[in-house]
Parts: sequence; C-alpha cells; structure tokens
Amino acid sequence: MKVIGIGGAGGKIAAKMDSENAILVNVSQTELDKVIGGGERIVAPIQSITGQFKGSRKEPQIGLEAYRTIRRRMLENIRGSIVFSSTGGGTGNGITKGILEDIVELDEHAEGGHGLPIQDKTMFCLLLPDDSETREYVENSIDFLSDTLAGVIDKGCTGNIMLFSNKLKFADKIGEDAYNQMIVDSLNVFMAIPQKNETMKLLELHIDQEDFAAYIAKPYFNHFCYFDYDRTKDLGVQIKANANSLLLPPEEAIEVMFLLEVPPGQDHTMFYDIMQYYNKLKSPPVYSVVENPALQRPFLTLSMLYSRKPIELVEEYNQKNVDNKDAIVQRSINQYVNLQKVAVDMDDEAKRAGAEKGINSEVLNSLRRIGKL
Repeated sequence: MKVIGIGGAGGKIAAKMDSENAILVNVSQTELDKVIGGGERIVAPIQSITGQFKGSRKEPQIGLEAYRTIRRRMLENIRGSIVFSSTGGGTGNGITKGILEDIVELDEHAEGGHGLPIQDKTMFCLLLPDDSETREYVENSIDFLSDTLAGVIDKGCTGNIMLFSNKLKFADKIGEDAYNQMIVDSLNVFMAIPQKNETMKLLELHIDQEDFAAYIAKPYFNHFCYFDYDRTKDLGVQIKANANSLLLPPEEAIEVMFLLEVPPGQDHTMFYDIMQYYNKLKSPPVYSVVENPALQRPFLTLSMLYSRKPIELVEEYNQKNVDNKDAIVQRSINQYVNLQKVAVDMDDEAKRAGAEKGINSEVLNSLRRIGKL
C-alpha cells in the first residue's frame, strides 16, 4: 500500500513506516524538512507567507483551506493508500477532513452506483491526543471525531480506521521518536498477515492478499493485538490481558480475523478453540493457521472490527474539558479581589479640573450641551 503522512505527527510516523517512498504532506516546508526519511514531499500553500513557516497554528480551518490547493494531487494518491494523521493539530486535522469529505463525494459518484471498489478504499491511522494535552488538541479532536469522522463512518466509504492514542506515551513518559516506532512496529505485525501466509507452510485455510485487502477495506474501527497463545486459558481473558495499549480499547467485535502461528510438531487444531469462542459471539472469523519454525510457542495475531468507541471517546473528552474549565473558573474566583467602590460626581470633578486649568463655568456648560462632558 502507498503510505501518506499528513502534518507533523503523521509525517514522522509515515516516514518510519516507509522510509523510502512515503508521501509527506504539510503546510510548512520547515516542518517537512525536519522529517527524516520518506519520499515525495508536498507543501500545501496557504495565503500567509509567514504561515508557510509557522504551520497551521493548531487551527484546522487553515489546514482545510491549504488542502484545497493540493486537492487534485491528493486525490490521485489516496486511493488504496494508508494515511497517517493526528486529529489534534491544525494541519493533520484540517487536511484529513478535506480528504474524508472528498472520499464521501467520490463514493457517492462512483461508477455503477456501488461505491468505491475495494482496491480504492483508503485506510486511516489516526493519532489521538491524551486528555491531559493542550486544550486545543483535545477540542480539535472532539470536533473531528463527532463531526467529520462520524459522518464518514455512517456512510461506510473508507477502509479500516485505527485509533492510536498518546495515552501510553504520556503515562510511561516515552519520547516521541520511540513512541512513533512502537506504533509502526505494532502495525507491521498486523500488516504481515498475508506475507506470512505466502512464505510459511499452510496448515489451515489461507489469507491471501485479496482476502486481506477485502478485510481492511471494511469501514470499521480496527483493534488488533498479538500474543503467545495458551490453549489452556480462556481466550477472552487472554485478549483482555494483551489488548494493544497503543490503540483505544476494543468494543464488541463486528468481524474478526486471526492468524495462528504454530511451532513445528505441535497440534495445530487448537485453532478450533478460537473459532468456537467467536462463533458463540456470532462473529465467525476469517482465519488462517501456518507453521512457523522460528517459534517455541503458538503465536496469535488477532484483529477485531468495531464501530462504537468514538462516541464514548467524545463524551470522555467533553467531560475532561468541563472539568478543566470548572477548575479555571474556580481559580479565577479564588483570585478575585474586591475593589472599593468610589463615588464620583462628574459635575464637581469637571469644575475642579476646570478651575485647575483656568476654564470657566460657561465653557463647561457649552461642553455639556454638545455631549463632550
């Protein structure tokens, strides 16, 4: 898949995902020059010359207006691509909003009236701020999730959307570069499913490139995780213990895909236990089982598609915003100083000032009549 990175955060992650060919997009040439790796670089011009260096200043409207200057070029690239972007800043939020609006239009006017074909669906990896970050980042994300993204999900015209979060980064005090690498390394485990099916001995079924493309073209949120699988333990307990901490927690799965890798000589029929677990939840999985000679224990890569979380996330963000604003108001009240009221008779004060400057009563009366006093 073609890799596209939008804005500062999105560009840095995309450049790590594809160090040679990633397309990097920003309103600031200066910000683009800071990114190590990647291929083609696209500057989205904005009206202010100084803005090209200052960026979008956390204002999504600037990013959206900049997108319109490169719209045609972007529409040529996004089909069948994976897009990395942040929802908190101005550039990533605004340009991604423009892309999503155009995807809706493309889907509605697709030839045949059946929407965009599978190979043209765009997959989005969105980085959400932690609720402790700058207020503008959180408010931008609330607007993006509740308006732009909600509308697109309702129309079902994108591929998978992965909601990565900065929560772990702040909780564990991880540097930006290291955290970006963690996101890329984690995503590569999921994206390697069809390649492993091609290079390893197949034991049960087969997830080929077409099967995988069809799965990631579905318009749902994707929570994937991976762990050493223990058939003696409840799968639900294992999933909860090994949920991907880089992503938002999963909701009830709509569809499921898994790849089970088994060491040579081990009984691979343990995959029936996984199937049975999801059949009980009425979510029959797409699956494959392969033999991996490099393993000592079975290894499970699991993807769950869902659609509910962003609504709850907006509520969480909003509650955090309310709490923060209440705290600001309380601090303001605590710092309030009562000032003694001073009564001033304007006529007496004018006469006093006039006497000091040698202005007589007739002049003062004239000023009063024409509204100057």
